[in-house]
This record gives sequence, structure tokens and C-alpha cells, in this order.
Amino acid sequence: MNNHAGERRFSPLVPLSARINGLCEVLLFVLMIAMIVITTAQVVCRLVTQALTWSEELTRFLLVAASLVGAAVAFYRGSHISVTFVIEKLPKRGQTLVFLVMQALGVLFFGVLARYGHVMMEREALQTTPALGISMSVLYAQFPLFSAVVILHLLATAEIYLRGGRR
Repeated sequence: MNNHAGERRFSPLVPLSARINGLCEVLLFVLMIAMIVITTAQVVCRLVTQALTWSEELTRFLLVAASLVGAAVAFYRGSHISVTFVIEKLPKRGQTLVFLVMQALGVLFFGVLARYGHVMMEREALQTTPALGISMSVLYAQFPLFSAVVILHLLATAEIYLRGGRR
């Protein structure tokens, strides 16, 4: 970003967060459409011929992925659940302190989730899913990946807030 008339200069973290969120929004749309198509195909096949043995398992995995991607998008947009009426009563310095503590706790939580997602990836590497035969490590890889995306969004949001801006 250029530093022209009133524009703020941000670290590369902020534009990277925006670009990754754009990809996440597209991915979320694709995941939701895939779940609809697969579930519809399952219902039609069950009525017409026989059930698709793999569809329920795939839909479940897509739902987990959509939940993680959706959480990342919600953190980018700041649309996750929050209680603000008490914080709004605080002076500006108090609001900033609470905001930064909450961002830090979010980074800590998603850091732990990433760590244990990685541990599960390693532990379950030899296991495969019953119907699809996919390595469980591929499925558990979503946790560290999207935890890292949420951490990126939290850090970028903190930077924007400290520079006096809003997403």
C-alpha cells in the first residue's frame, strides 16, 4: 500500500490475511455446494438404485472442513460471537487492553489446536477412513492449517486495530 493522503501503511500481514480470506470464502462456497450435490446424489441413488457407500463419510468430512474454513472467515470478518456491552463501558485504554488480551488468547487457543492437530496427524498417519480409504493424517491436517489461518487473521486484525482502523 502506498502512504498517500490518509492511507495507512500496514505490514505484509494485513494484505496476506485479506488474500487468504478471499481464497477461504471461495473454498467455503465450493465445500457447501459439494455437500449439497453429494447429499442430493445420495438421496436420488438410494431411491432409484442403491445407496452410495462413500457419500455419508465424505459429506461428514466436508462438513468438518466447512466448519473450520467458516471459522477462519468469521475471524477475518469479526463476526464470531462476542459480548461487547461491558467492554464498551470501559475507557479507550481499557477497551484496547481487553481487545489485545482477547486476540492473544485467540492466538494461544488456535496455537494449541494447531499443535494437537499436528500430533493427531502423526498418530493417525497409518489409519485410513473406512469408506474412502483416505489417510486420516490428511483429514487432521485441516486443524493446523486453518488454525494458522485464524492466527494470521487475529494478528492482522490486531495490527489494524492498533493503527486506528477497522476491517
